[in-house]
Amino acid sequence: MRNLREVPSPGPEAYDRARTALHSAMTAAAVATAVVMGTTGGTVPADPPDAAPLAAVEPPSVKLAGKVKAAPQPGDSSLVITQKIAPDGSLYIIYTVYTDKGQVFHGDSVQGLAAAAARGEDAAHPYDAKVTAAARQAANGDVEKARVAMITASGNALGIGLSPVEADKAWADAQAEVAKMFRKAGKEVPAPKPRPTGKDLENRIGNHLWSNATYALFVGAANAEVRAGVLKLLAAMKEVTVGETDVNGRRALTLTGNAAIQGGGGAQVITVNADNGLPISSEVVPAKDSADPSKPSMVNYKSSRVHLADVVAGKI
Repeated sequence: MRNLREVPSPGPEAYDRARTALHSAMTAAAVATAVVMGTTGGTVPADPPDAAPLAAVEPPSVKLAGKVKAAPQPGDSSLVITQKIAPDGSLYIIYTVYTDKGQVFHGDSVQGLAAAAARGEDAAHPYDAKVTAAARQAANGDVEKARVAMITASGNALGIGLSPVEADKAWADAQAEVAKMFRKAGKEVPAPKPRPTGKDLENRIGNHLWSNATYALFVGAANAEVRAGVLKLLAAMKEVTVGETDVNGRRALTLTGNAAIQGGGGAQVITVNADNGLPISSEVVPAKDSADPSKPSMVNYKSSRVHLADVVAGKI
């Protein structure tokens, strides 16, 4: 967010995707590519650690993932009602339906959503399909391939699987797209930056995996396979801490992505229902030791399975 002070904000319908892209930002170039081009750049997966003994007790998020995948799934669509605080401080609500066929319909009210669905105003973006497909892949067994697919869902600017020469070209091409965007917006073009390495690279890997996976959770949570896969991917991240809490008398899990993979300004805490994995909220917690801490924020979610025909009829 702090790297985008001079970049125009996305429109309301793009808010979900833009919010994720903003949290993904590690440099102005990467953010600009994410918001304008729909890509944040790929990241290079870290080498798998040496095999370690199996834990005697599975983490609660892993147990929950198995429970979620086995649960029945009625309906043919996911309804997500999102409550957010706008930049001017006002509260607004977004109704979104994600069908199992990949269609996306938005509205600022039940009536608006019904009208958009009835008119067939499909707002689906290829990014939506990529992150949900990666989540399903994780749910169905191949977590490592799903991990790579999730990291690269918004592009491969860092050249995963490419030779050093090809990776350098991919990075240079991504920076050229960023420069083009800045010139088009009448903004000063940021100086090119070298392809990241070391700890910076590790943080970008974690950033893209966290941001893309949590976006998949927010938009497709009511699909059992999607949220089961996301829970598996997050459980395998060393940058994520799992805790337990209580939300209005309901047992819940907190999944905290540390400040390092959020750009250093603060951590992001995703709270999910401990019984079914549905997201309850997403909170940004500023880092006390940061020179430029993030602004605190809270987004609340209500997700459920519905039939598209009922949505069109306004029966939700």
